[in-house]
Amino acid sequence: MEKGRRDFITTAGALLVASGASGWAMPAAARTSSPRRRRRGNDEVLRQLVSVKQGPDSLPYVAMTFDDGPHPTHTPALLDILKARNIRATFYVIGWRVAKYPDIVKRIVDEGHELGNHTWSHPALAGVGQSRMFRELDRTNEAIFNAVRKVPVTMRPPYGSLRTSQAKLIHSERSLLTTMWSVDPEDWRRPGSSVVANRIVSRSKNGSIVLTHDIHSPTIRAMPAALDGLVERGFAFSTVSMLIGARDWNRKRFTWTPPVT
Repeated sequence: MEKGRRDFITTAGALLVASGASGWAMPAAARTSSPRRRRRGNDEVLRQLVSVKQGPDSLPYVAMTFDDGPHPTHTPALLDILKARNIRATFYVIGWRVAKYPDIVKRIVDEGHELGNHTWSHPALAGVGQSRMFRELDRTNEAIFNAVRKVPVTMRPPYGSLRTSQAKLIHSERSLLTTMWSVDPEDWRRPGSSVVANRIVSRSKNGSIVLTHDIHSPTIRAMPAALDGLVERGFAFSTVSMLIGARDWNRKRFTWTPPVT
Protein backbone atom coordinates (compact mmCIF):
# COMPACT_ATOMS: atom_id res chain seq x y z
CA MET A 1 0.00 0.00 0.00
CA GLU A 2 3.01 2.26 0.50
CA LYS A 3 4.87 3.43 -2.61
CA GLY A 4 8.52 4.38 -2.69
CA ARG A 5 9.22 7.46 -0.61
CA ARG A 6 11.25 8.97 -3.45
CA ASP A 7 8.07 9.21 -5.51
CA PHE A 8 6.14 11.32 -3.08
CA ILE A 9 9.00 13.41 -1.70
CA THR A 10 9.15 15.08 -5.10
CA THR A 11 5.43 15.88 -4.91
CA ALA A 12 4.87 19.61 -4.46
CA GLY A 13 4.50 20.41 -0.78
CA ALA A 14 4.75 16.79 0.26
CA LEU A 15 6.76 17.29 3.44
CA LEU A 16 5.15 20.08 5.45
CA VAL A 17 6.50 21.56 8.65
CA ALA A 18 5.01 23.91 11.19
CA SER A 19 5.18 27.55 10.13
CA GLY A 20 7.64 26.66 7.39
CA ALA A 21 10.40 25.81 9.86
CA SER A 22 12.24 22.55 10.39
CA GLY A 23 11.86 22.70 14.17
CA TRP A 24 9.01 23.42 16.51
CA ALA A 25 8.77 25.83 19.40
CA MET A 26 5.88 25.98 21.84
CA PRO A 27 4.53 29.51 22.30
CA ALA A 28 5.12 31.08 25.70
CA ALA A 29 1.40 30.89 26.52
CA ALA A 30 1.62 27.11 26.48
CA ARG A 31 4.55 27.08 28.91
CA THR A 32 2.88 29.05 31.68
CA SER A 33 2.63 27.39 35.09
CA SER A 34 -1.11 27.98 35.52
CA PRO A 35 -3.06 24.83 34.45
CA ARG A 36 -6.05 26.90 33.31
CA ARG A 37 -3.89 29.30 31.33
CA ARG A 38 -1.86 26.36 30.01
CA ARG A 39 -5.00 24.76 28.57
CA ARG A 40 -5.99 27.97 26.83
CA GLY A 41 -2.44 28.33 25.56
CA ASN A 42 -2.36 24.77 24.24
CA ASP A 43 -5.60 25.28 22.35
CA GLU A 44 -4.05 28.37 20.81
CA VAL A 45 -1.05 26.26 19.77
CA LEU A 46 -3.31 24.08 17.64
CA ARG A 47 -5.06 27.08 16.14
CA GLN A 48 -1.72 28.49 15.06
CA LEU A 49 -0.48 25.31 13.39
CA VAL A 50 -1.41 23.86 10.02
CA SER A 51 1.11 21.02 9.84
CA VAL A 52 3.80 19.46 12.02
CA LYS A 53 6.46 16.81 11.64
CA GLN A 54 7.81 16.77 15.20
CA GLY A 55 7.09 18.03 18.68
CA PRO A 56 9.10 20.30 20.96
CA ASP A 57 12.59 19.11 21.84
CA SER A 58 12.58 20.40 25.41
CA LEU A 59 11.46 17.10 26.97
CA PRO A 60 12.34 13.44 26.22
CA TYR A 61 9.00 12.44 24.71
CA VAL A 62 8.39 10.65 21.43
CA ALA A 63 5.14 9.81 19.65
CA MET A 64 4.81 6.37 18.10
CA THR A 65 2.41 6.42 15.16
CA PHE A 66 0.98 3.49 13.23
CA ASP A 67 -0.52 3.92 9.76
CA ASP A 68 -2.85 2.00 7.43
CA GLY A 69 -4.75 -0.11 9.97
CA PRO A 70 -6.57 -1.48 11.66
CA HIS A 71 -5.42 -4.96 10.68
CA PRO A 72 -7.47 -7.90 12.01
CA THR A 73 -4.53 -9.73 13.62
CA HIS A 74 -1.51 -7.40 13.64
CA THR A 75 -3.24 -4.47 15.35
CA PRO A 76 -4.54 -6.54 18.31
CA ALA A 77 -1.05 -8.04 18.70
CA LEU A 78 0.42 -4.54 18.71
CA LEU A 79 -2.13 -3.40 21.28
CA ASP A 80 -1.06 -6.26 23.55
CA ILE A 81 2.57 -5.10 23.27
CA LEU A 82 1.65 -1.49 24.06
CA LYS A 83 -0.62 -2.46 26.94
CA ALA A 84 2.08 -4.60 28.56
CA ARG A 85 4.33 -1.52 28.63
CA ASN A 86 1.64 1.04 29.46
CA ILE A 87 2.52 2.97 26.30
CA ARG A 88 0.07 5.18 24.43
CA ALA A 89 0.35 5.71 20.69
CA THR A 90 -1.48 7.30 17.76
CA PHE A 91 -3.12 5.25 15.02
CA TYR A 92 -3.70 6.86 11.61
CA VAL A 93 -6.51 4.64 10.39
CA ILE A 94 -7.97 4.05 6.94
CA GLY A 95 -11.71 4.61 6.73
CA TRP A 96 -12.81 1.42 5.02
CA ARG A 97 -10.81 -0.60 7.52
CA VAL A 98 -12.47 1.27 10.40
CA ALA A 99 -15.87 0.38 8.95
CA LYS A 100 -14.82 -3.27 8.62
CA TYR A 101 -13.17 -3.63 12.03
CA PRO A 102 -14.99 -1.24 14.40
CA ASP A 103 -14.38 -3.46 17.44
CA ILE A 104 -10.62 -3.13 16.99
CA VAL A 105 -10.96 0.63 16.63
CA LYS A 106 -12.99 0.71 19.83
CA ARG A 107 -10.30 -1.27 21.62
CA ILE A 108 -7.66 1.20 20.40
CA VAL A 109 -9.57 4.07 21.98
CA ASP A 110 -10.62 2.16 25.10
CA GLU A 111 -6.95 1.46 25.86
CA GLY A 112 -6.04 5.14 25.75
CA HIS A 113 -4.64 5.57 22.27
CA GLU A 114 -5.42 8.37 19.84
CA LEU A 115 -6.96 8.05 16.38
CA GLY A 116 -5.98 10.10 13.36
CA ASN A 117 -7.55 10.34 9.92
CA HIS A 118 -5.60 8.59 7.13
CA THR A 119 -8.32 8.93 4.44
CA TRP A 120 -10.86 6.38 3.29
CA SER A 121 -8.97 4.60 0.50
CA HIS A 122 -5.34 5.77 0.80
CA PRO A 123 -4.94 7.97 -2.31
CA ALA A 124 -2.10 10.41 -2.92
CA LEU A 125 -4.07 13.54 -2.04
CA ALA A 126 -1.78 15.91 -3.94
CA GLY A 127 -3.14 14.37 -7.13
CA VAL A 128 -6.87 14.63 -6.39
CA GLY A 129 -9.35 17.50 -6.47
CA GLN A 130 -10.88 19.26 -3.51
CA SER A 131 -14.16 17.31 -3.59
CA ARG A 132 -12.41 13.93 -3.60
CA MET A 133 -10.05 15.08 -0.85
CA PHE A 134 -12.89 16.07 1.47
CA ARG A 135 -14.87 12.89 0.67
CA GLU A 136 -11.87 10.82 1.71
CA LEU A 137 -11.57 12.67 5.00
CA ASP A 138 -15.28 13.00 5.76
CA ARG A 139 -16.12 9.34 5.13
CA THR A 140 -13.29 8.35 7.45
CA ASN A 141 -14.36 10.78 10.17
CA GLU A 142 -17.89 9.41 9.94
CA ALA A 143 -16.69 5.81 10.23
CA ILE A 144 -14.56 6.70 13.25
CA PHE A 145 -17.39 8.57 14.90
CA ASN A 146 -19.76 5.66 14.34
CA ALA A 147 -17.26 3.33 16.00
CA VAL A 148 -16.14 5.40 19.00
CA ARG A 149 -18.24 8.60 19.12
CA LYS A 150 -15.12 10.70 18.62
CA VAL A 151 -13.48 12.33 15.62
CA PRO A 152 -9.77 12.93 15.00
CA VAL A 153 -8.08 16.28 15.44
CA THR A 154 -5.14 15.35 13.21
CA MET A 155 -4.77 13.72 9.81
CA ARG A 156 -1.88 12.17 7.91
CA PRO A 157 -1.85 12.18 4.10
CA PRO A 158 -0.99 8.83 2.52
CA TYR A 159 2.60 8.76 1.18
CA GLY A 160 3.03 12.23 2.72
CA SER A 161 1.51 13.55 -0.48
CA LEU A 162 -0.24 16.85 0.20
CA ARG A 163 0.12 20.35 -1.16
CA THR A 164 0.56 23.22 1.28
CA SER A 165 -2.64 24.79 -0.03
CA GLN A 166 -4.50 21.56 0.72
CA ALA A 167 -3.15 21.40 4.27
CA LYS A 168 -4.36 24.94 4.89
CA LEU A 169 -7.77 24.13 3.46
CA ILE A 170 -8.09 20.95 5.54
CA HIS A 171 -7.20 22.92 8.63
CA SER A 172 -9.60 25.77 7.95
CA GLU A 173 -12.54 23.68 6.69
CA ARG A 174 -12.23 20.51 8.80
CA SER A 175 -10.09 21.62 11.78
CA LEU A 176 -7.62 18.82 11.10
CA LEU A 177 -3.93 19.38 11.73
CA THR A 178 -1.68 17.65 9.19
CA THR A 179 0.85 15.40 10.89
CA MET A 180 3.94 14.17 9.10
CA TRP A 181 6.91 12.52 10.83
CA SER A 182 10.56 13.01 11.74
CA VAL A 183 11.64 9.36 11.98
CA ASP A 184 10.93 6.89 9.17
CA PRO A 185 12.47 3.42 9.70
CA GLU A 186 11.15 2.46 6.24
CA ASP A 187 9.38 -0.56 7.67
CA TRP A 188 7.26 -0.61 4.51
CA ARG A 189 10.36 -1.85 2.67
CA ARG A 190 10.43 -4.89 4.99
CA PRO A 191 14.14 -4.64 5.88
CA GLY A 192 13.74 -6.99 8.83
CA SER A 193 12.50 -6.54 12.37
CA SER A 194 15.89 -5.89 13.93
CA VAL A 195 16.70 -3.23 11.33
CA VAL A 196 13.38 -1.47 11.95
CA ALA A 197 13.90 -1.53 15.71
CA ASN A 198 17.48 -0.27 15.47
CA ARG A 199 16.49 2.58 13.16
CA ILE A 200 13.72 3.72 15.48
CA VAL A 201 15.92 3.62 18.56
CA SER A 202 18.98 5.24 16.99
CA ARG A 203 17.18 7.98 15.05
CA SER A 204 14.71 9.17 17.69
CA LYS A 205 15.27 12.46 19.51
CA ASN A 206 13.24 14.57 21.90
CA GLY A 207 9.95 15.37 20.19
CA SER A 208 10.27 12.77 17.45
CA ILE A 209 7.18 11.54 15.64
CA VAL A 210 7.92 8.00 14.50
CA LEU A 211 6.24 6.60 11.38
CA THR A 212 5.42 2.87 11.29
CA HIS A 213 2.68 0.64 9.87
CA ASP A 214 0.63 -1.88 11.82
CA ILE A 215 -0.30 -3.82 8.68
CA HIS A 216 3.17 -5.41 8.43
CA SER A 217 4.01 -8.38 10.66
CA PRO A 218 7.78 -7.57 10.79
CA THR A 219 6.87 -4.16 12.21
CA ILE A 220 4.88 -5.76 15.00
CA ARG A 221 7.78 -8.10 15.74
CA ALA A 222 10.10 -5.09 15.88
CA MET A 223 8.05 -3.23 18.47
CA PRO A 224 9.19 -4.90 21.71
CA ALA A 225 12.85 -4.18 20.96
CA ALA A 226 12.09 -0.71 19.60
CA LEU A 227 9.94 0.36 22.54
CA ASP A 228 12.24 -1.14 25.15
CA GLY A 229 15.23 0.43 23.43
CA LEU A 230 13.61 3.86 23.53
CA VAL A 231 12.89 3.43 27.24
CA GLU A 232 16.52 2.46 27.83
CA ARG A 233 17.56 5.69 26.12
CA GLY A 234 15.39 7.62 28.57
CA PHE A 235 12.37 8.39 26.40
CA ALA A 236 8.75 8.43 27.47
CA PHE A 237 5.77 8.20 25.14
CA SER A 238 2.96 10.53 24.15
CA THR A 239 0.12 10.68 21.68
CA VAL A 240 0.57 13.19 18.85
CA SER A 241 -1.90 15.71 20.23
CA MET A 242 -0.32 15.68 23.66
CA LEU A 243 3.18 15.90 22.18
CA ILE A 244 2.40 19.08 20.26
CA GLY A 245 0.77 20.77 23.23
CA ALA A 246 -2.91 19.93 22.97
CA ARG A 247 -5.20 18.54 25.62
CA ASP A 248 -5.45 14.78 25.95
CA TRP A 249 -7.48 13.67 22.92
CA ASN A 250 -9.09 10.85 24.86
CA ARG A 251 -10.48 13.25 27.49
CA LYS A 252 -11.98 15.77 25.11
CA ARG A 253 -15.73 16.02 24.70
CA PHE A 254 -16.84 15.63 21.11
CA THR A 255 -19.83 16.89 19.23
CA TRP A 256 -19.78 16.36 15.51
CA THR A 257 -22.12 16.86 12.58
CA PRO A 258 -21.18 15.45 9.17
CA PRO A 259 -20.28 18.29 6.77
CA VAL A 260 -22.80 19.20 4.10
CA THR A 261 -21.20 18.52 0.73
